Amino acid sequence: MSAEGRIDEALNVAFRYGGIDGVHHKQWLIDQMVRALTGCTLEAEGVQEVESLGYQQWVRDYKNGEDGPDTYTWEEGIAP
Repeated sequence: MSAEGRIDEALNVAFRYGGIDGVHHKQWLIDQMVRALTGCTLEAEGVQEVESLGYQQWVRDYKNGEDGPDTYTWEEGIAP
């Protein structure tokens, strides 16, 4: 998918789910947007999700900090 298509998908997820309350749902929303922007196949009912190498690297980079590779945690949240 093109960069423009990935951006459109991330914005679509934000538009559809951005107004749902709850921290765990917001975590899911952010995770889904990151997945879209890094080229993952997003979660769909009855469809197996495919994580891109870009997503896996992004999460590793996010978690890395001054105390090593697990300084921070990445939460995938709960789908609304």
